[in-house]
Amino acid sequence: MSLRYYHADMDLISFKLPPVLRRRLAAEARRRRVSQSTIIRETLASALLDEPRSRGELTCADLAGELVGSVSGPPDLSTNKRYLEEAIVADAGRGRKRRR
Repeated sequence: MSLRYYHADMDLISFKLPPVLRRRLAAEARRRRVSQSTIIRETLASALLDEPRSRGELTCADLAGELVGSVSGPPDLSTNKRYLEEAIVADAGRGRKRRR
């Protein structure tokens, strides 16, 4: 993601860096021939604006993985009240409390 075109509506922020990060930031800016601010903006955008999966945030489907689509039955159990009732009865039979 390139943020170079948004200079007009940027706010100024100030923060402190440990010496080792400051040196690495300066070296990277020299290597890429861009400003240190550009490196910081791109790094923050990558960390905060990229897709959730790349940040380690997972959806329920991600967590289910290979299980998605592996169960036979109607495609959407929520559309038929009979399936819901059967699930509630089966759940109650396993000793769990019903959720409301």
